[in-house]
Amino acid sequence: MTRQAAASPGPLSGTVASTPRRDSAQTESMLRALTLLFRGGGAVLIGVATFAYSVASGRDLIIEAVAFAIGAVVVAYWLAADLHSGHLQPRVLAGALTVMAAASGFASTGAHGGPLIGFAFMAAIGAGAGSSLLTGCVTTAIALVGVEVGALVTGTSAKSALGFPLLLIVAFVSGRNRAAYRRQAEQSAALVTQMEQLRAEQRRAAVLDERTRIAREIHDVLAHSLGALGIQLQAMRAVLTNDADTGRALGLLDQAQRMAKDGLVETRRAVHALRAGTAGLDAELAALADTHRSRHHARVSFGVGGQPRPLPPEATVALIRAAQEALVNTAKHAPAQPVDIGLHYGKGGVQMIISNPLPPGGPGPGTAFTTVNGGYGLRGMRERLLLIGGSLSAASGDGRWTVTAQVPR
Repeated sequence: MTRQAAASPGPLSGTVASTPRRDSAQTESMLRALTLLFRGGGAVLIGVATFAYSVASGRDLIIEAVAFAIGAVVVAYWLAADLHSGHLQPRVLAGALTVMAAASGFASTGAHGGPLIGFAFMAAIGAGAGSSLLTGCVTTAIALVGVEVGALVTGTSAKSALGFPLLLIVAFVSGRNRAAYRRQAEQSAALVTQMEQLRAEQRRAAVLDERTRIAREIHDVLAHSLGALGIQLQAMRAVLTNDADTGRALGLLDQAQRMAKDGLVETRRAVHALRAGTAGLDAELAALADTHRSRHHARVSFGVGGQPRPLPPEATVALIRAAQEALVNTAKHAPAQPVDIGLHYGKGGVQMIISNPLPPGGPGPGTAFTTVNGGYGLRGMRERLLLIGGSLSAASGDGRWTVTAQVPR
C-alpha cells in the first residue's frame, strides 16, 4: 500500500538512527582508554622524574617519598575503580584524591619534587570531572593550599608558587569540560533512544491505521455489493412465490449474477484504489448513478454545481462510500423511486445530497441512520466523515428522504 510503504522504515533507517549512539560510545571508550593510560603512565613518569635523576636526601627525600607513595596508591585504586565500575565508592575516591592533591601539592615545591605536581594535576582533573562541583572545588582548593604552604615552608621561587596553582586551575577547568561533554553524550544517547522509540510507535500506528483503512474499505465495498445482491434475491423470491413467473425470475437471476460479477470487479477496484488512489469524485458518482439506473430500473439524475476541484483521497472515498450506502438503502426501502444526486463545490467544502421520494408508510422515528437488514451503514459513514472533519445527516421531510454529506475544503 502506498501509505504503508511511506510509513515503513527503509533499510538504512535503523543504521542511521543507531550511528550517533555508536559513535558516542566509541568516543567515550577511546577517552576512557586514554585517561587510564594517562594516569598509569603519568604515575610511572612522575616516579622516574622524581627519583631517577636528582634524588633528594634527608627531609626532602622523606616528604617526596611519602607524597609519591600516596599518589601511587591513590592512582592504583583509581585505576582499579575505573576498570571495575561496580566497586567504585565516590566518597572514598573523593577523599583519596583530596589527600593526594594536598600531599603532592605540598611536596611539589621541594628542591626535587616538581614532578609530583603531576599527581595534584590528576586530582584536579578527576575532581573537576566528578558529578559534584563542590567536591571538585574543595579538592582543587586543598591542592592550591598545599602548594602555597609548601612554597612558604621551602621558600621556593615565585615561579613555582604562582605557576603550579595556575596549572591546577587549568586542570580543574579541563575536568569540568570533560564532565560537561560526558553529560552531553549521555543526553544525546538518551535522546536517540527516545527518537527510536518514537519512530517505532509511529510505524506501529501507521500500520494499524492502514489495517483499519483496508478493513473499512473492504467492508464498505462488500456491504454495498452484497446489499444490492440481497435486494435482488428478495425480489426473485417474491416473483417465484407470489407470481410463479419463472421467466421473470430467471431474468432477476441473471441480474443477480451480473451484480455478483460487478461486486467482484468493484472489490478489485477498491483494492487498486487503496494502492493507487481513486478516480475523480464526479466520475465515480456518475458511474454509481448509471449502475443504480440499470440495476433497479429507476430514474437517476446527477448534477454538479460550483467549480470542480480535486479532493484528498480520504474525502473522495468517504463521499463515494456514503453515496453507495444511500443508494442501497434507496433500492431497499424505496424501490423504483427516482433518485436525485447533487454535488456542489463551495468555498468552504463539498456537499453531496442524495434524495428520493418516501415510499408509502415511510421510515418511522429513530430510523435516520438504520440501513439494510437493520445494520448501521450510514452511521459508519457518518463516523468516517467525522474523522476527516466532515458530517452526514439523513432524515425525512416534505415527503422525501434526504442524505446530506459534507467534507471540508
